[in-house]
Amino acid sequence: MKPLFTTCVALAGLAACTTTQKPEANRLPNIVLINMDDMGYGDVSLNGATGFTTPHIDKMAGEGIVFTHFYSPQAVCSASRAGLLTGCYPNRIGFAGALDHRAQVGINPEEQILPELLKEKGYATAVFGKWHLGHHKKFLPLQHGFDEFYGIPYSNDMWPNHPVNKNYYPPLPLFEGNEVIEENPDQSHFTQNFTKRTLKFIQENQEKPFFVYLAHPMPHVPLFVSEAFQGQSEQGLYGDVIMELDWSVGQINQMLEQLNLAENTLVIVISDNGPWMTYGNHAGSSGGLREGKGTTFEGGQRVPCIMKWKGVTPEGTVCNALASGIDILPTLASLAQSPMPEQQIDGVNLSELIRGNFEAKPRNSFLYYYRRNNLEAVRSGDWKLVFEHRGRTYENNTIGQDGQPGQTPENVLIEKGLYDLRRDPGERYDVMEFYPEVVAELEALAEEAREDLGDDLTNAPGKNRREPGRVEE
Repeated sequence: MKPLFTTCVALAGLAACTTTQKPEANRLPNIVLINMDDMGYGDVSLNGATGFTTPHIDKMAGEGIVFTHFYSPQAVCSASRAGLLTGCYPNRIGFAGALDHRAQVGINPEEQILPELLKEKGYATAVFGKWHLGHHKKFLPLQHGFDEFYGIPYSNDMWPNHPVNKNYYPPLPLFEGNEVIEENPDQSHFTQNFTKRTLKFIQENQEKPFFVYLAHPMPHVPLFVSEAFQGQSEQGLYGDVIMELDWSVGQINQMLEQLNLAENTLVIVISDNGPWMTYGNHAGSSGGLREGKGTTFEGGQRVPCIMKWKGVTPEGTVCNALASGIDILPTLASLAQSPMPEQQIDGVNLSELIRGNFEAKPRNSFLYYYRRNNLEAVRSGDWKLVFEHRGRTYENNTIGQDGQPGQTPENVLIEKGLYDLRRDPGERYDVMEFYPEVVAELEALAEEAREDLGDDLTNAPGKNRREPGRVEE
C-alpha cells in the first residue's frame, strides 16, 4: 500500500510560492499557537464557509501553508489539548474526555510538555484562554513551564448556567496565574481580552524568543461576542463569534508586522476538534465531512490548520500531507533547537514541510482513539479502516437551537468499513469487500497499536501507557 503522497500546490487567487529574507540565523523563532475550541473544518471561508468571512485567516493562508489533512489528537477537549502539548496520543498519557470540576487527575508532572522544553532554550512562555489539563493547583500552567496564565481552567459551559445541567457546576473561575480573580466572568469579553493579553505579552517579550499559546474558549457553547461584532454576520451569533476570532488572528499578525517580528515568528492556527453539531445554529460546520465532535469520523477530528512564517513558509500553498496536533511538539522543539522529551512520544517533525520541502513524508499513518481507550479507526495513506464500535452520531437526531442542544445518541452501533478518503472524504461508501489486501495491512497496523497502546474494544491492555497526574488522597 502506497503512503499518502505529500502534495503542496498554490492556492488559486493567492500569492505564488516565494520566499523572502530569512530570519537571523542566530535567533530562535518566536511561536504563536492559536487553538480554537470546536471550530469545524468548514468554519473558515477558505474551506467554504458561507454567511460570514474570515479575511484575516484567509490572508494568513495566502502568506503561508494550509494543511488539508490535519487531525486533532482526539475529538474532545482535554484529550486533544493533552496530545497537543505532550506530542502523545492522549491515551498514552492517561487522558480521555473533558475534565470538569470533579476531576482528581490532570497532566502528570513527569510529562515534559512543550513550554518546559522551550524554557530550556530561554523562551518566555504564556497561555491565555482555556487550559483544561486539570484545575487543581499542581496541574495549572505555572507548574508546567508557563510564565503567565490568564484564563479559565476548563470549558466555558462548565458553570451554573449550563444548558443541560443547570446549577450542577460551581461558578466558573477566571485565573491570573494560580489565583482566582473573578467568578462567572462576562464571556462576551473573552475573545477581546485574551487577544489583548497576547498582544501585550508579545510587546513585552519582543527582545527574546517567546512562545504564546492562545487557547480561545470560543466557539464552544455558550456563545458570546463583544458589542463590536454583534450582528456582523449573516449566520447569526455563531458567525459573529467566528468573525471576532478571525479579527483576533488579524490583530496578532498585524502586531508582529509592526514590531518587525513577522520574519522570525511562526504563527499556527488550529482547532481542538470538530463542531458540536447537536447545537444546531450555535454549532459549526464540518465542511461536508462525516459527523463532528466526539466521533472518530473525519468531521470529528479533521480540523483547519494554517501555518505562516514570513520568508520561511512558501506562500499560498496547500499541503495534503497527513499531520496532527501531536506533531506540533516535536516540530516546534526542532525549530527551537530544544531537546525532545525523555519519555516516548508519538508525534513527528513537520519542519521540513513548513520550510517547503514537499518531498518529505513525515507521517504515513494515524490512530483514531476515543473514549477511555477505544481504537475506533486507523488510517494509512488515503485508506481508513473503521472498526465496529458503539459511539455518537448526529445523523437522524434532533438538532438544538439558540444554545439548547438536541438529542444526540451516544451508543449507536457503528459498523466496520473501509473508506478511500481520496475519493470519498465523506466516508459514505464502504469498499472493504473490494480491497481485502488493504484491510489486512490496516488490521496489522491496528494490532501494533493494540500491543503498544491497548484497545478497550478488544480488551488489549497495551504495554506502553502512562498514568495521568493525580491529586493526593
